Amino acid sequence: MPPIPQNFQLPYVARLAFALISITILVYWMYVLDSIITLLLFSVIISIALYPLTAWLERKGFPRMLAITVSILAFSLVAAGIATLLVYQVTDFTTMLPQLIQKINASLNKLQLWAYDRFNIPPSRQLKEIQKYYQNMAEGGGALVGTAVTTTTSMLGNLSILPVYIFFLLYYRDMFRQFFCKVFVSAKKTQVHEVLDKIYEVVHSYLSGLFIVTLIVGTLNSVGLLILGIPSAIFFGFLAAMLLIIPYIGILIGSILPIVVALVTKDSPMYALGVAGIFFFVQMLEGNVITPYIVGSKISVNPLIAIVGLFLGGSLWGIAGLALALPLTAIIKVVFDAVDYLKPYGYLMGEPEISKERAVKSRKVQQIEREVVDTITDTTNEVKSLFKKKRAGKSTV
Repeated sequence: MPPIPQNFQLPYVARLAFALISITILVYWMYVLDSIITLLLFSVIISIALYPLTAWLERKGFPRMLAITVSILAFSLVAAGIATLLVYQVTDFTTMLPQLIQKINASLNKLQLWAYDRFNIPPSRQLKEIQKYYQNMAEGGGALVGTAVTTTTSMLGNLSILPVYIFFLLYYRDMFRQFFCKVFVSAKKTQVHEVLDKIYEVVHSYLSGLFIVTLIVGTLNSVGLLILGIPSAIFFGFLAAMLLIIPYIGILIGSILPIVVALVTKDSPMYALGVAGIFFFVQMLEGNVITPYIVGSKISVNPLIAIVGLFLGGSLWGIAGLALALPLTAIIKVVFDAVDYLKPYGYLMGEPEISKERAVKSRKVQQIEREVVDTITDTTNEVKSLFKKKRAGKSTV
């Protein structure tokens, strides 16, 4: 068999086929092992969030094991406090259920009368159709409840091992860095460290920015609901804000519950319309002003790729995939930008260079404008001081 030339390269079609086969196998195992992989990914993200606290405690003289334990305990206490508050608010919300049922029954009676007057459908026939609908819904609801109980039990079981993953990810973080350096032997160590640092910076910026945005959006939502007099306004406002972890659609999902409450507790449907208007306004403000200003260009993924990532993440891992979609997409872009033959794909995932150039030029123009204004102000002040000195000299003469 003749030796293979050193500059031999497979045809593009063969390389594309191998890439598609590899991606298919990878996606298959990601789907099969969804509970394990999503738990590990959440552990990595939470570890990145806790790393600054752990590193600060280590600089203060804490042993690494104790510093990690204290960080995890602090995170657990905060999570438990938020969960307790949510349970308390949900319990308070359940007191509205009888009023909600009464309102729904009244609406159904009005709907029956309207159907009889408009389409001449007798109420007895309407009741039969409603009973059939309720029966089908109950049959499907039983399976849905069973699935929900199984999913909740599995999730609680997975959450119990989450602190263990976080602990070891933080404890062996140096070893993981060396592992990546050994895997990518052909690349320089400095380049590998730069990519890892960039991934940490992207994820940490996303998490810290998301926290600040959640506080701002939750406050705006709560103030708007308080003005309209919606019950449990602070709970609904911050619940919708916390759903920002699902980009673009999270706050819209969170607006459904307060709209229903407005319909139940208020006499006029205009209150529900007002709630929808508030959430729409806050959503536009968050997407166009708050998030771009706070998160900045750290997550430089264009909206089209972000939406595609959301659909892929949701299809692959459900709600967990929706929550993980944006940080994972940003990490993939960092990796693509670091590899030469993947840079075109990283470019496709990012913001257009034209918009970046415009942003840079806009910042420069704003800086020049500020400098010009400051110069004019200083010159004006100097001229005024000269006139004052001249007037003072003339008065003394």
